[in-house]
Amino acid sequence: MKRKHRRLAILTACAVGVGSAAALAFSALSSDMVYYLSPSQIAAKHPSVRRTFRLGGLVEAGSLKHETVNGQPVAVFKVTDLKGDVTVTYKGILPDLFREGQGVVTMGHMRPNGTFLATEVLAKHDANYMPKDVEQALIASGKWHPSEGAPPPAATWDMLNPRSLAKPKPVGT
Repeated sequence: MKRKHRRLAILTACAVGVGSAAALAFSALSSDMVYYLSPSQIAAKHPSVRRTFRLGGLVEAGSLKHETVNGQPVAVFKVTDLKGDVTVTYKGILPDLFREGQGVVTMGHMRPNGTFLATEVLAKHDANYMPKDVEQALIASGKWHPSEGAPPPAATWDMLNPRSLAKPKPVGT
C-alpha cells in the first residue's frame, strides 16, 4: 500500500470512529432528555404513554384531593395553564410550598387513560417569597412594616444571618 493510501485509510477509520462516538453520545443524551410541556401543549401534541417529561402550570383551585392507597398518601389534583388542564396523580408527600393556585412543575408520564402519573412534584413560589425567619427579623428590627408595602429588596438584608437584622440587645442586660 502506498503512503497516500495508508493515510487515507487512517483518516477514514478515524472519521468512522468519531462519527460512531458522536452518534452514541447523542442517542444517550436524547434518551435522558426531559421535555417541559404545558397542559395546552399536551392536548395539542398527545405525548406518547410512558415518555417521561415535565408538566408545568398552576394547581387548579379546589382540585386537590388527598387519598390513601395501600397505606401510602396519594394526591390527585389538576394542573392548568388557563387554556387547558391535566389531572395529575402523585404517590407521596407533597412539598411544603405546594398550594392550590400556586405554580408547580411535575415530572412523570402520561397514562393510557389521559391522566399524568407524577414521580416528582416541585412547588414553585413567586419572586416575592421571603423565608419566615427573615420576615420576622425585618419586622422586629423595624426595617419593614407590612402595612406600609412590599419588603425591602433582598440586597439590603443578610440572607446568611437573618438574626443580624434583629435589634441588638443593650450591653449589660
